[in-house]
Amino acid sequence: MAEDILEMRSITKRFPGVVALKDVSLTVAEREIHAICGENGAGKSTLMKVLSGVEPAGSYEGEVHFRGRPVTFATINDSEAEGIVIIHQELALVPHLSIAENIFLGNEQSRGGIISWHETNARASELLARVGLAENPVTPVGQLGVGKQQLVEIAKALSKNVSLLILDEPTAALNDDDSAHLLGLIRGLREEGVTSIIISHKLGEIAAVADATTIIRDGSTIETIDMRVPEDQKHTLIPRIIKGMVGRDMDSLYPERTAEIGEEIFRIEDWHVGHPTQPGRIVVDGASLNVRAGEVVGIAGLMGAGRTELAMSVFGHSYGRDISGTAFMHGRPTRMRTVAEAIDAGIAYVSEDRKQYGLNLIQDIRTNVTAAALTKITTGGWINSNEEIAVAERYRSSLNIKTPTVMATVGKLSGGNQQKVVLSKWLYTEPELLILDEPTRGVDVGAKYEIYSIINELAAAGKAIIVISSELPEVMGVADRIYTLSAGRITGEVPTQDATQEHLMELMTMERE
Repeated sequence: MAEDILEMRSITKRFPGVVALKDVSLTVAEREIHAICGENGAGKSTLMKVLSGVEPAGSYEGEVHFRGRPVTFATINDSEAEGIVIIHQELALVPHLSIAENIFLGNEQSRGGIISWHETNARASELLARVGLAENPVTPVGQLGVGKQQLVEIAKALSKNVSLLILDEPTAALNDDDSAHLLGLIRGLREEGVTSIIISHKLGEIAAVADATTIIRDGSTIETIDMRVPEDQKHTLIPRIIKGMVGRDMDSLYPERTAEIGEEIFRIEDWHVGHPTQPGRIVVDGASLNVRAGEVVGIAGLMGAGRTELAMSVFGHSYGRDISGTAFMHGRPTRMRTVAEAIDAGIAYVSEDRKQYGLNLIQDIRTNVTAAALTKITTGGWINSNEEIAVAERYRSSLNIKTPTVMATVGKLSGGNQQKVVLSKWLYTEPELLILDEPTRGVDVGAKYEIYSIINELAAAGKAIIVISSELPEVMGVADRIYTLSAGRITGEVPTQDATQEHLMELMTMERE
């Protein structure tokens, strides 16, 4: 039996007005893939910040033992010196620097104070081969996709002689192929002697790759589950994890809904979108679709199919060039050449990247909720602060945003609560059409259910809703009809009751004729 490489004993961490961790304990065996699961805000990332020195010794109670001896880390450099490396969900890469420069940033390969570029690039090539990334080490990181950037981060960790690798939501932004490659790499590192801790909301991946899973709920340890069970018992693991995370059984991942579909609200015909920087390249090619009152329409497509590009181009031409086609609201052609015009037409768009496009992370909840419809609380050019607070409080209560006050900074909220703030902002504009792009990305199973319930309530209120998702079970779980997209073209329209994952995938992979 493998010896324990890590033991965290009775960790308690307090922030002003909040106890983030309460007597949490965690034991990880050497050469193990250990998952940590919990709802957004449960304390998972805080626990890892304690371990990695981001939250320094002295700022928490309890003990950390690594390789059988007590350790205290004042900085992240201290933990890395011991072989503990953390890769955060927001990758810490510099896009304009090369792959090699990023790998050795802060750990430059130098001789006599002068960087040896030959050694830097040669060592980088070795590390890239080790993680299975066939890229020239002088390639700027900004030219890589997110999946390849994640591999660069792992190569960077390996350059520091990592023995315990911590990955926070490593596959949240990856497609299925990139996710499978990354999980295979983590398995391979285990065979090389590297221990891994993975924080993830993708429970299917956890069941497939983890040796053990520790569940944290409301800042406390619930249980640690041995995942190494016979194949015929694997199906029992995910319901057990979900129950531990949310504190109750969940008979279904998707709330039931009886659709009452009315008249058409929105339609586009022969919609074309050109690439913003590559003249002649068509990103959306002749798309036509419609959505009716009380209806949830799904859009399914592989990465790069043009899903987000379609949504953003519809929302005030916020993506693309040479956009053509006709948009209709209630059967009448509608002008939507700017975001302001789209909002005025009754359209709202919740971006897949809430941190870059959806929120002002350094502002409070109150300011974010009212940002898209300030005129509603403005008189004579002055914002009515009392009304602004009242509006934000109303959405905090109705959407169950877990925070004691709407004056809390949005950047300090969990991912699920941030997503609810984005939804609040757009719901306050009172849209007739709500476009949700990856609405549950990086959100735990409990918060997902709450968001699905919000979607159902909006549909029941007569809103038209478009849901874009990379996860076919999610599209099938929430939508009434599904459009499939491949290479910028709509390749199918399927009623959900007739949809199967196999048929949708067939439509999503249709090649251009």
